[in-house]
Amino acid sequence: MTFHLSVADTSVVIDASAPGVPAILHWGPSLGALSEQHLSALVASLVPQHVSGGLDVPARLSVMPQEAFGWQGTPGFTGHRQGTHIFPAFRLTSIEQTDVDGGQRVAFTADDEVAGLRASGSISLTAAGVLRQQLSVTNTGESDYEVRSLLAVVPLPDSAVEVLDTTGRHLRERSPQRYALTQGSHRRESRRGRPGADATVVLAAGTRSFGFETGLVHAVHLAWSGNHQLSAEKTPTGQAFLSAGELLLPEEIILAPGETYAAPEMLASWGNGLNELSARFHEEVRARPVHPVRPRPVTLNTWEAVYFDHDLGRLTRLADTAAALGVERFVLDDGWFDGRRDDTSSLGDWFVDPDVWPDGLSPLIDHVRGLGMEFGLWFEPEMINLDSKLAEAHPEWIIQAEGRLPISGRQQHVLNLAIPEAYNYILECIDSILSAHDIAYIKWDHNRDLLDSADASTGRPVVHSNVQALYRLMRTLKDRHPGLEIESCASGGARVDLGVLQHTDRIWTSDCIDPIERLTIQKYTGILLPPELMGMHISGPTSHSTGRTHTLPFRAATAIFGHYGIEWDISKLTATETEHLKEWIDLHLQWRDILHTGHVVHADLPDPAMDLRGTVASDKSAALFAYSLTASSASYPPGKLTFPGLDPHRAYAVRLSSPYTSLPGNGQSPLAWAEASLTGNPLELTGRTLSHVGIQAPVLFPEQSILIEFHTAGGSV
Repeated sequence: MTFHLSVADTSVVIDASAPGVPAILHWGPSLGALSEQHLSALVASLVPQHVSGGLDVPARLSVMPQEAFGWQGTPGFTGHRQGTHIFPAFRLTSIEQTDVDGGQRVAFTADDEVAGLRASGSISLTAAGVLRQQLSVTNTGESDYEVRSLLAVVPLPDSAVEVLDTTGRHLRERSPQRYALTQGSHRRESRRGRPGADATVVLAAGTRSFGFETGLVHAVHLAWSGNHQLSAEKTPTGQAFLSAGELLLPEEIILAPGETYAAPEMLASWGNGLNELSARFHEEVRARPVHPVRPRPVTLNTWEAVYFDHDLGRLTRLADTAAALGVERFVLDDGWFDGRRDDTSSLGDWFVDPDVWPDGLSPLIDHVRGLGMEFGLWFEPEMINLDSKLAEAHPEWIIQAEGRLPISGRQQHVLNLAIPEAYNYILECIDSILSAHDIAYIKWDHNRDLLDSADASTGRPVVHSNVQALYRLMRTLKDRHPGLEIESCASGGARVDLGVLQHTDRIWTSDCIDPIERLTIQKYTGILLPPELMGMHISGPTSHSTGRTHTLPFRAATAIFGHYGIEWDISKLTATETEHLKEWIDLHLQWRDILHTGHVVHADLPDPAMDLRGTVASDKSAALFAYSLTASSASYPPGKLTFPGLDPHRAYAVRLSSPYTSLPGNGQSPLAWAEASLTGNPLELTGRTLSHVGIQAPVLFPEQSILIEFHTAGGSV
């Protein structure tokens, strides 16, 4: 029996006749209409050949590869029943195909009656052309069974010879790295209790030197906010695949009779170039019922403006300036709660500090709301300082192994929210603050990795249970406070995944707002996430994390595509600075609908110093691009700019975007297309010409940007 899922120019062919569980024979470009005869011929054509020195029945790559059927690579499932039934042999017992929400799904079950286990799986091809796979295992035996791993697996075509993932650190997340896909396994793990700043949001494999515009490429993402494992693997028989699953610690998942472990869902996308692959992910994410639908409010966060200096007068002046600029949300960051004068104490004591706020938060909140802005508040609910009333009262609530505290991080430890009393305490603390005030938004921080992540009383691992408790806590707060929005912040971008985004409304992309660093961070985070989910803020002139100084146009242009905001003490701006900043906010508001619904593209330019990215309206009537020079160019003047994603059959007027009234003054001669734009007679070029020939790039100093916009007739924003 063979199934052909065909949606959104994508085909997935599933063979249910292979030993064990079904196998995916093809995932990628559409194969068109296939008859049963054609499907049978496809299955027969891919049966592997027996070779000398090999097994008599060559193994097939299934969605859960098993050693019982000859698989000798990484198995899809491992576990044991008190040291027995280590090698289960799941055999298919049911399978059916259904249509679901514009897509198609194949669901199956497979049993091993000897081992006392049942596997269930769902393979879906969504309306966006994204492959979703979710697996679970049920203990049908009469004694406990420990699950050690359960991985979702998807095949790669033979053309996949190069792997792309990202690594990083605090203040430099999502740094790309590439390597050859050779025989063996390239494995990426997180044992941090959260994805981590070094985590890869996707693991991609494709043709040699694939880019954003060219090269067949496939990628997977795991929708999970705890320990995880991703792998790109190629066997000696030439079978290549990607896998993803939770990384389970010893005895973390022990199933009593009748219990089920459901693995986190894997999402997979493909494309001819990363732009197309990313577009499928973006369409999928935007189709979620929980995806924000109202315009993303321009946000001011107070952290880099005032740090712990919570003075009502200073904050109200900051709010006054913000409102005059067009800011729509004002967020009070760390420092408002009992005893919190620096980052060494008080986490866990979620009560308004009477010394700093003798009249409570109401005077500030009422002032902010009176200016027409929403109010947001910072919490770090999963953390605790030893110097706190909570730690003094309940040291047993701290995650720790063998009766010893882990090494501290940022002078703090982690609460075990899997303890019902700890969970209820945090829930009621946050709920009481939200119930007493008009608070529309929580900045939810998580500023340290987990170490020795065990329950203080039992010694058992607690990462899995704490991730589940986190999701439940966020869901409960939103149920109690309809309309509440939550930001996932974890030392910046250390918890970026579609698991936490099922319960939150944006991520803080990085604590580093230096635009040079942000260009890379935002580019590679954006392979998975559309820009409206990514906090992108304008920093002060000198970056607090790198010490580099940049102009306002460079800082503002780098941030304009995302959930726009400010992280800067704007109360001290000159009249000219205020005017210019307002122009940038107005420009974002003018383009916001297109930026947060359109198709994100990146150009593959030959000069690594030249960065060109943009958003094309969903109907291709308009587009906004940012061209940045990140270092000195090898060419002088630089080369041409080519613009992907435009309609090849339509003509576009090319304009230098306001608030630019001229190209940056570098002492060069006028540039024809820019001068024509500024005089009100922009040049018109077809999308095909702009994509294949392009326009002359202007001479910029390193670390400068300009915005270029395109409009068809009637396509103005």
